[in-house]
Amino acid sequence: MKDAVSIERPVVSAYTVPADAPEADGTFAWEATTIVVAEVSAGDATGTGWTYAPAATAALVDEQLTPAVLGLDALDIPAAHMAMTKAVRDTGRSGAAGCAISALDIALWDLKARLLELPLVRLLGAVRDEVPVYGSGGFTTYHDTHLAAQLNGWVHGQHIPRVKIKIGEAWGRAAARDVSRVRTARDVIGPQAELYVDANGAYTRKQAVRVGNVLAEQGVGWFEEPVSSDDLCGLAQVRDALVCDVVAGEHGYDLPYFARMIRSVDCLQVDATRCGGLTEWLRAAALAQAHGLEVSAHCAPHAHAAVAACVPNLRHVEWYHDHVRIESMFFDGALDPTGGTIRPDGGVGHGLELRTDEVEEFRVL
Repeated sequence: MKDAVSIERPVVSAYTVPADAPEADGTFAWEATTIVVAEVSAGDATGTGWTYAPAATAALVDEQLTPAVLGLDALDIPAAHMAMTKAVRDTGRSGAAGCAISALDIALWDLKARLLELPLVRLLGAVRDEVPVYGSGGFTTYHDTHLAAQLNGWVHGQHIPRVKIKIGEAWGRAAARDVSRVRTARDVIGPQAELYVDANGAYTRKQAVRVGNVLAEQGVGWFEEPVSSDDLCGLAQVRDALVCDVVAGEHGYDLPYFARMIRSVDCLQVDATRCGGLTEWLRAAALAQAHGLEVSAHCAPHAHAAVAACVPNLRHVEWYHDHVRIESMFFDGALDPTGGTIRPDGGVGHGLELRTDEVEEFRVL
């Protein structure tokens, strides 16, 4: 057994990467994405974690989380996680604080695996060798040609048999175009591939039911955030009215959030870069399993690859366009989703190495 090794002062940086085209969903538009990277050392190893959050999240790590974890045993991640949670009591666990905890927790798991010279998936204990993914993008700003090219790339190029597009354009005020885009998507991917939609909470309850019934004709089997994820009663009502699965959970920052949501959805989404890292992701997955639900990892696919392989009730991991693009740019060791699965078994830790020099041009902190 390894001797105790003390956590050293984390190094945190932030980078803003412009999108490759204007992007929007039903309730928000953006032209760039910021990734906050935490590097934590102990002994002769360094672990890397990250989150997608404002650059100010890095300052929160320095000011509130670093004093809480400095000097703790790097092998005792639950103790470090508890210390971080206590440190943000007065700040509030949700939002930037949750993202900061997540980045550091992911880094600590990577660090522990490297100290023990193990792949992270072996440290956690695998249930499966391959993790299913679904292609995710199809932003409301895409014209039909752009949408078709993206979907073609996933389904016919990389042979990913499940894909998701954004709907709910303009806060649900363009439902006719939403339906038209879904029909276009079905024409492109063919009758066999699974088709998912994400409204990002843009619809009202009855509007979501009306749209959902029409989308069922196109074989849509996954309706993400048909109404606001804060509207738990609405989610449950829409779920009970539709044949497709109604899903949500991406905005969960702690376990009590998932405990409240679990009775309103057919599948629980959990995001390790928001909820408190891999530590809390595993807890949320166990909570879902206790209620007979599967979990789906939201965004940041390389942060989820190993942990997703280690729970029995996994449905899939979101192969999200923006984050795939950034993680492929920022890290050596990016995974290949060809065939619709990824294999998180490359090298020690999570198998990724930050390309520090190559990404310096995007650095903002």
